[in-house]
Amino acid sequence: MTSRIQSASPAGPHGNGSGQPPYPAVESADGLAPVPAAGLGELHDTARRIAANVERVLVGKPDVIRIALMTLLAEGHLLVEDVPGVGKTSLAKALARSIDCTVSRVQFTPDLLPSDVTGVSIYNRQTGEFEFRPGPVFANIVVGDEINRASPKTQSALLECMEEHQVTVDTSTYTLDGPFMVIATQNPIEMEGTYALPEAQRDRFTARVSIGYPDQQAELAMVDEHSGHNPLADLAPVSDRETILRLIGTVRGVHIAPEVRRYAVDVVSATRQVPEIRLGASPRATLHLVRAARAQAALSGRDYVVPDDLHTVAVPVLAHRLVLTTEAHAARRSATDVVRAVLHRVPVPQGSAR
Repeated sequence: MTSRIQSASPAGPHGNGSGQPPYPAVESADGLAPVPAAGLGELHDTARRIAANVERVLVGKPDVIRIALMTLLAEGHLLVEDVPGVGKTSLAKALARSIDCTVSRVQFTPDLLPSDVTGVSIYNRQTGEFEFRPGPVFANIVVGDEINRASPKTQSALLECMEEHQVTVDTSTYTLDGPFMVIATQNPIEMEGTYALPEAQRDRFTARVSIGYPDQQAELAMVDEHSGHNPLADLAPVSDRETILRLIGTVRGVHIAPEVRRYAVDVVSATRQVPEIRLGASPRATLHLVRAARAQAALSGRDYVVPDDLHTVAVPVLAHRLVLTTEAHAARRSATDVVRAVLHRVPVPQGSAR
């Protein structure tokens, strides 16, 4: 490993010789027995403690923290895209440190190789065999800093990991222990020396969030509390891997009525028919939208999804997947504007969500 890879605590790989479903059954920390789902009360209490812990670092951004928690519970991956200095890496680190699980961080640079991320097979002279040395991707939470500074070849090393929760090196397949979440950051302004994320990789991120500048009161509080001390240094875990697996089981059990499922499909399908969009949202986006809505409902204390949950998560889940036409860019229309227009146009189902 190179010095660019910091705080790596790779979990032991398990070769299974074949692919694994993208969302495997929730299992215990030792991988031996299924983990029972938690109640909504435990989910709400744990989420509140994690959010409060992260807010000690990222002041005045409760909505951003909620999206990060929603993505974690939806078994997804988060893309944090914003200008420098607003706390992108701090958000990722704070969320990772709030959970007692394996965490690794990769600083993406132009000379980073795929093997620096996934791991490499090394020849052992004593045994006469190749031994696999796991890379930083073998962790429960992987923080990828400035992901668009690495070459497309290196970026593609994350494709299999993010979608299938496994790594294939030299014809051997190694399973990634759950929960598994990639939190990547990128700067959308400074384009020199960067490589835009390919559509296939952007589509694997469940949600994208922009932190934005804090208001004056929050920035003043940050100056008062953080100017002489780094709050990350004292951040202690408030949950653990086993608990997160239980909460994920709870989210999977959240009910979504056929009418609401149809509404999710209609919303995503509508993005493929808007003249301003050159590339609409994929079927994978529909799955991510439903999973995110389930997590949003659970965070709101409900065991069923309502259309408002889809509305809440639609922009962070769908906007980054859309490719606008040149005319839309010329008219200064954003993907967020288009998603909101689609939500306004698609009829909302009436009746009980249960």
